[in-house]
Amino acid sequence: MKMNRAPFLRSTVNATVLVQCVVSVCAILDPVDFLALQSIQKSLWDVPGSSFFASWDFTSDPCNFVGVYCDGDRVVTLNLGDPWAGTPGLMGRIDPAIGHLSSIVELTVVPGRVMGPLPLSISELKNLQFLGLGGNFISGEIPASLGMLQNLRTLDLGFNQLTGSIPSSVGSLPQLTNLILSHNKLSGPVPPFMSLVLSRIDLKHNYLCGPLRAGSLPPSLHYLSLSWNWLSGPVDELLNRLNRLNSLDLSMNQFTGNIPATVFTFPITNLQLQRNSFTGPVDPASPVTIPTVDLSYNQLSGPISPMLSTVENLYLNNNRFTGQVPGSLVDRLLAGGMQLLYLQHNYLTSLEIDPRAEIPPTSSMCIQYNCMVPPIRAPCPLKAGKQQNRPRKQCIELRG
Repeated sequence: MKMNRAPFLRSTVNATVLVQCVVSVCAILDPVDFLALQSIQKSLWDVPGSSFFASWDFTSDPCNFVGVYCDGDRVVTLNLGDPWAGTPGLMGRIDPAIGHLSSIVELTVVPGRVMGPLPLSISELKNLQFLGLGGNFISGEIPASLGMLQNLRTLDLGFNQLTGSIPSSVGSLPQLTNLILSHNKLSGPVPPFMSLVLSRIDLKHNYLCGPLRAGSLPPSLHYLSLSWNWLSGPVDELLNRLNRLNSLDLSMNQFTGNIPATVFTFPITNLQLQRNSFTGPVDPASPVTIPTVDLSYNQLSGPISPMLSTVENLYLNNNRFTGQVPGSLVDRLLAGGMQLLYLQHNYLTSLEIDPRAEIPPTSSMCIQYNCMVPPIRAPCPLKAGKQQNRPRKQCIELRG
């Protein structure tokens, strides 16, 4: 929607407050930007304890206001709210006049109590590269017109109250490098993303659903978090393409199918695939160097691979693993190289360990509720329950 600047310019502006004088050199601030700042200031105010707007005295040069940065007679950056961590932020609404700051490159609102929908006029900011409004109470749907911001690189709307779906137009932004929409109430599918420079996607804690197509995420990704959604279907083809990931969290979804062996070669510190419906064996091709691997609460089966003995914190509990626990896992745990080994609630049949062995105080192991009598007493988390052995009938049925 093309904005009409004429009514905006009809407002009476005292010429004396439009004049900026710096060392006897005077320049006139663009009247459109001046009036936009006035409207923005009237629609927002400091939460008690904040003093952000104390410097916004319109009888002086607006380019000297806290959070306002100018290039010549135009505003190019607007950072609303005290940026120091822990400050209470602002409250109110974002005035549609924000769309009149046509030269703006960066727009941020610090976490606070800013509410209401995103003004459609934001889509008029053709030069905008950074939009950060996270940690507020912004509601309504993400405007599809944000796809008009062809220069946008970072879109951070996380920790708000946004609803509806993620517009496909957002996925089509060609320069997008960072997308943060976590902790909202978004639903529907994850759209395909076209940007070849996209490195971060954070969509956790929403209500997103449906499968992820193999080509929907670009191989340029370094960070991917989709946890706490309702996403489903296989991800093996998708993950095989994302070999640059250094952070991956797909936990708390309904993903199915196999976990590809390539995932265990990613240069990440924490592999979080827990609480899904993954099936089949886990068979890394080489020793896993990821410090923490959490595959718990799935439907994984088959023997436990000795390639996992190099993991520091290994969660394999609440699956369908069978057979003997590899001795390399036990040896590394007793040597203190493995800090946590959770194997409870599987169908494991044996674990070779000296009953007199002592687990180092820095390590922890839980093996209860399997198809064996635990050869060693080891403390387990309370949620593992009190039963030490799986009922014999269940073990016979699995073998059958």
